[in-house]
Amino acid sequence: MAAAVLSACSSVDDDRVPVANVYLDLGNQGYWDIYGVHGLGQSRYFIKSDRVPSNFPYTAMTFTGYGGILLVTDISGYPLAYDLSCPVEAKPDIRVRYLEDDLKAECPVCGSCYNVNEYNGSPVSGKAFDLKYGLRRYRVVPGAQGGYLITF
Repeated sequence: MAAAVLSACSSVDDDRVPVANVYLDLGNQGYWDIYGVHGLGQSRYFIKSDRVPSNFPYTAMTFTGYGGILLVTDISGYPLAYDLSCPVEAKPDIRVRYLEDDLKAECPVCGSCYNVNEYNGSPVSGKAFDLKYGLRRYRVVPGAQGGYLITF
């Protein structure tokens, strides 16, 4: 069963959303405690152009991808990051929203759902499932001071 899931995930196109700069510094413990995600079902959105979250100290060196960043955790608690832009719509202002009760992300326009806590943002229903379009995933690396950095 696991082999079938892995082979299905490898055929998902996660390059539909245009490439954009990504650099979000949550690399110290203080920032991570305030803006990070600390368990399954929690999520955070980072959209620099819209100042989301409004109190985040965005700098000239901060970049939040094409449509923004969705930050969640996998089932073991490790942080994962995706572009918020739906790959079916491929527009920066059409963003998936995280459904914490279902542990999925859903596009409000096409209705596609994505598994963001497992399987790398692969589609689970809707047009994205039919077309095999997955969310663009970003790298999350441990910071030197206790938090994480999100990069492309």
